[in-house]
Amino acid sequence: MLKTPPTPQSPSVTVWYDADCPLCRREISLYRSLQPNESVCYLDANATDLVTPADVPRDALLARFHVQAANGELHSGASAFFLLWSVLPGWRWLARLGRLPGAVWLAERLYVQFLRVRPLMQRLFRRWDEREPRP
Repeated sequence: MLKTPPTPQSPSVTVWYDADCPLCRREISLYRSLQPNESVCYLDANATDLVTPADVPRDALLARFHVQAANGELHSGASAFFLLWSVLPGWRWLARLGRLPGAVWLAERLYVQFLRVRPLMQRLFRRWDEREPRP
């Protein structure tokens, strides 16, 4: 039986990310270390016991960064980053930049380019992780 995401309170945003990706884990770890004024729920898109938002296929959640607003609206790519940054202290200035004309369009183009090199970067970071001594 699938369950809905566990949330102690209604989060302002829900972040769907690929916990198997070493880049994603590092980035989410950084975001989690911040103390947002609003609640943020981080969910591993690989977790098969969670219901995906709006019936989005799991592989789509894993292929791109997704953030769901409290009203249920799902954002993907650059738009998702701007939404998350809007609730994170120290990152809100980036979200404000996203309101400039053409900023989301440009950021999305850059994000699509990053997605092309993401597999190579994942392999490099996995090798790096394998070489790091574990505590």
